[in-house]
Amino acid sequence: MKNRNLIWAALHRSLIVSACVLASLNLSAQQFVEDSLRVDGHMRRFVMFLPADMEPNAPVVFVLHGYSGKIWRENPLVETARREGFAVCIPQGLPDLKGKTSWNVGYPFQEGWKVDDVKALCRMARYVQKRYALSRDNCFLTGMSNGGEMCYLMAYAHQNTFKAVAPVAGLTMEWMYCDLEAERPIPLMEIHGTEDRTSEWGGDLKNEGGWGAYMPVPLAVGYWVAKNRCTHEVSERVESLKPETGRYVIKHRFTGSPSGCDVWLYEVVGAGHTWHTEDLNMGDEIWSFFRQYVK
Repeated sequence: MKNRNLIWAALHRSLIVSACVLASLNLSAQQFVEDSLRVDGHMRRFVMFLPADMEPNAPVVFVLHGYSGKIWRENPLVETARREGFAVCIPQGLPDLKGKTSWNVGYPFQEGWKVDDVKALCRMARYVQKRYALSRDNCFLTGMSNGGEMCYLMAYAHQNTFKAVAPVAGLTMEWMYCDLEAERPIPLMEIHGTEDRTSEWGGDLKNEGGWGAYMPVPLAVGYWVAKNRCTHEVSERVESLKPETGRYVIKHRFTGSPSGCDVWLYEVVGAGHTWHTEDLNMGDEIWSFFRQYVK
């Protein structure tokens, strides 16, 4: 009887190991993997993009949707990740007090909403780094509109999870600019259209748009130029991918920071509220910024 129990125990362990191996093989064969994590009583859903033949300890880039948005699997970072071999995490925001999926960045209509998205995203990052054998050091954050505001809030937050941020059509809310002080320099890239009527290039300190008072984009980015103690600026004009539109891009690059934390501002002249995929190879542009900080 004792020998039979030992045999059954060994067989049971063998089956568990086999199941784990099969699960691992199945995971590696997939490109998109749905996952979730409970934080503060909320189930936080996200999708992972894992390129084929991804190396262990690969970087990971988080991509955040805009206000009322959803998980966008084919966002601009995915094709770049497919070629460059890094992972992409695409989270879903929670419904706010208006029932709209969003990130809690302190809009007036979010007052009283207790969701802590800084905490949630940092927890999610640590989870996926362990679960998918990704780098703890090379973790980056980008997002558009409301997701861009979340990038700014994360830059101000006293966190050590995200090494660099790249908001797209993102805003620095006046309350962030006046009430918060970043603990350390952080590399930051902003891509923004000068004709954006949702997230105005010139700011909206009177809150005429209803999103709350927010800073002009050049002034908001200037905070990080000063914080990072950048000493040089190089500007370059490049044509849009669709030059017939009359749009073009002025790439402002602020360098010389003692900490090595550059600040890039891409001024998309004539463009509105968008991911700017018609004017730039967005995945490649954002990754070219992040890649400088990969150990």
